[in-house]
Amino acid sequence: MAPPEAPSAPPPRGRRQRPGKAGSAAAAWTRRVVGVMSLFLAVLTGSPALAQGVALAGLMGGKALLVIDGQTQMLAVGESARGVKLLQVGADEARVERNGSVSSLRVGGAPVTVGGSARVSSGGQIVLSAGPGGHFISTGSINGRSVSFMVDTGATLVAIGASDAQRLGIDLSNAKPAMMSTANGNIVAQLVTLTSVRLGEVEVFNVNAVVTPMAMPHVLLGNSFLTRFQMRRDNDVMRLEVRR
Repeated sequence: MAPPEAPSAPPPRGRRQRPGKAGSAAAAWTRRVVGVMSLFLAVLTGSPALAQGVALAGLMGGKALLVIDGQTQMLAVGESARGVKLLQVGADEARVERNGSVSSLRVGGAPVTVGGSARVSSGGQIVLSAGPGGHFISTGSINGRSVSFMVDTGATLVAIGASDAQRLGIDLSNAKPAMMSTANGNIVAQLVTLTSVRLGEVEVFNVNAVVTPMAMPHVLLGNSFLTRFQMRRDNDVMRLEVRR
């Protein structure tokens, strides 16, 4: 009598693929990274202190504690820092000016972009076609150097692996550290601002991003880039039109 066959080992956690779907280890890793990064970035940038723009953290004795592009700054009325001038304070709000634009902030409110700190070039539309697995993948550039992008509407920021960041020459000396929880434990990521992100004929300037210590097969193109556009998807075609 032939010995019974040994039961097959279950697939590694996080790499299980649907029956009948062609896949590779690289594709499985891509899906795992996208899921982890989307969750992390949504939580990470829920804090006003980590978002680009200006937020009001508190008021003390006629002074305002502002968070300007992720950096805290205490200002009195008439004082300026990082291009932001405090014009007025009230019971729970403040008025600020940046680049000639005035905005009202409330304590604990979401950060606002004052004075248009992010700019978009004159290119009008990006058209992408879905690839294997339904992902929208395309080549583009960061700070003038070529990269492979994958659109991730669930990620708040553009996300870059450490090896790509090094190749792109991204300066991490002034990056803001942030803890990130993954399936393998906590790691430290770094928040940066990219000079430019280009896809097709469209270039966006001053884009918030996060650099992770893990290697990634693509740069995740998150909402710090995508929110500059009106997005429309028709089956396997995605169109991004510059907001006017």
